[in-house]
Amino acid sequence: MKANLMCRSLGLLCLTAIACVSVHAQPQISPVTDARLLNPEASNWLMYRGTYDSWGYSALDQITARNVDELVPVWTLSTGMNEGHQAPPIVNDGIMYVSTPLNNVIAVDAKSGDVLWRYRRQIPFDIRLGHPTNRGVALYGDRVYMATSDAVVVALNAATGEVEWETAVEDYNGGYYMTLAPLAARGKIMVGVSGGERGIRGFVAALDAATGEEVWKSYTVPAPGEFGNDTWPGDSWQTGGAPVWVTGSYDPELNLTYWGTGNPGPWMGDARPGDNLYANSVVAFDADTGELRGYHQYHWNGSWDWDEVSAPLLIDVTRDGRTFPGLVHPGRNGYLWLLERGRDRISFVDAQPFVHQDVFTRIDPVTGRPDYDMDRKPGIGKLARYCPSLWGGKDWPPAAYNPDTGLVYIPANENLCHRLSGEEVEYRRGQAFTGIDESEFIVTEGADHIGELQAWDMNTGERVWTHEFETHNWGPILTTAGGLVFMGGTPDRYFRAFNARTGKLLWQQRTNSGITGVPSSFEVDGVQYIAVQSGWGVDAEGMMRNIDRSRGTETIVPQGGVVWVFALADEVE
Repeated sequence: MKANLMCRSLGLLCLTAIACVSVHAQPQISPVTDARLLNPEASNWLMYRGTYDSWGYSALDQITARNVDELVPVWTLSTGMNEGHQAPPIVNDGIMYVSTPLNNVIAVDAKSGDVLWRYRRQIPFDIRLGHPTNRGVALYGDRVYMATSDAVVVALNAATGEVEWETAVEDYNGGYYMTLAPLAARGKIMVGVSGGERGIRGFVAALDAATGEEVWKSYTVPAPGEFGNDTWPGDSWQTGGAPVWVTGSYDPELNLTYWGTGNPGPWMGDARPGDNLYANSVVAFDADTGELRGYHQYHWNGSWDWDEVSAPLLIDVTRDGRTFPGLVHPGRNGYLWLLERGRDRISFVDAQPFVHQDVFTRIDPVTGRPDYDMDRKPGIGKLARYCPSLWGGKDWPPAAYNPDTGLVYIPANENLCHRLSGEEVEYRRGQAFTGIDESEFIVTEGADHIGELQAWDMNTGERVWTHEFETHNWGPILTTAGGLVFMGGTPDRYFRAFNARTGKLLWQQRTNSGITGVPSSFEVDGVQYIAVQSGWGVDAEGMMRNIDRSRGTETIVPQGGVVWVFALADEVE
């Protein structure tokens, strides 16, 4: 139903629930086609990580390592919302779309910062709200697509913000919700679900971009009769978790889309003996049919809450004189994984720790299956200490790849460990299903830093440089053809630029709050801009609270979301 029709039927409620408010003339929209998504213009940022390969790379080079110290704020926009602002500013020919916590979408003139329209979703009164964040929108045709906290995909008119259609992909009362940016490809809008701590059964669904009708739905926990179901005892597959809550990657040549999956449920592995496929894995689905075409499980029978939901970076890698299409994944389990993607398989190549990890004793050189030190595996009534912590060596904030330097950039956390034990838990629909008994966050004694920005050469398998931060790092990464790496992520509220080849800090700007937003870059009228949302909250705030508790300190990070846009001073005078 169109939003204007809903206004006539719902009256004043529409002003808060739909809020299709236009303060300027209706903008001209350039339709986002498959051809544009396959080869996006450098001047635009059309999807979550800029391109289907999830590189987080901008080919714009007006801002360089030589002039980045001249970067200044051009405009800012308060979102009017608190909590963690994690979405990238998406830009199509001078129009920016940003989503906020609690499912607002704001359309903005990307050059001036003037608001064009705003959509506000009415969250159901009976929802048990999980993470209130939203990680962004997708563009396709003349529409903007958002996945919502009540497990609905909403299609908005890109020019007006009116609702074109909305489709519920699951029942939010069953513990399902969504936080990810949708992935648009070949006439479909693909989404995954959150709720791994609530006993859901994870899946990826594809909807018809024109109508919202479901095209396919592929589960990440196999049912009886499907390959892998024997890795789940009894009926545990029905509440097995394996959520998919970060946007996937897409290989158009293979027509395969790659998604990371999260923890099995409940948390303790001895509650569900077996490998628990396809939890903590990367899975490959045929984009047209949803057929599972390959997988690799990073660790089996997980007990550490190491969700491996980050989308793999699609990079061609050369090892031993052979160049192959790779999947690169800096894991929450603290290992940097290199896999090879094929039409009907995902093959293990290499894995090595990028932070201290004391759980794996060995990784099979052929299969990539790890062996465990079982003393460091929590269980029901069994307390175990392990490193890294349950937030991992790298959580959801995306890594990036720069084809000019050949380096992968990882937002890492070192010197953090955990104590965890479990208890038996009974499934109750839509409620917590973790089975946690005791949980304690530990900062390594004598640690001189926690956060790191790491640069790795995947051809050699070597770390090239590291920049350290005193406290933790929750910063998604943008890298550019200007030889730069941009990142926030620290509670001191700074947004920073580094030399992409050396790691030298070149520029920083303090913002209103901590930054866990995904940065992007775009160009309007010959001027390159860098954009990011500042707004602290969710797990970054929780990690800071735990670090403070361990250290006996108190860190105060102001709340409130603001979109920040920067350019070179000479270009905007």
